[in-house]
Amino acid sequence: MIAVLLTIAVACVWLGSFGFARFGSAYDRLHCVTFVAVTGGFFVVVAAFLADGVSDRALKVLLFFLLTLANGAAVAHATGRAVMRRTEDGAE
Repeated sequence: MIAVLLTIAVACVWLGSFGFARFGSAYDRLHCVTFVAVTGGFFVVVAAFLADGVSDRALKVLLFFLLTLANGAAVAHATGRAVMRRTEDGAE
């Protein structure tokens, strides 16, 4: 089961990477980055808890995932705002 969850996480990362390469606008690419962070990280956290139960290592993985989500939200907001200001100025 753990191998299946990690395989799904890797598939999510590949799917997000292909979407990032395929999409043209910066807003669409932001969605791909967020998709990778949320789905890939979630499956890794679930796999860690299945492998170790509630242990120090699994809790560290969960903490890292939560920090990644918080940091990713802040960076995505700042990036989206920068793209919006750039397109308002006419430079694309």
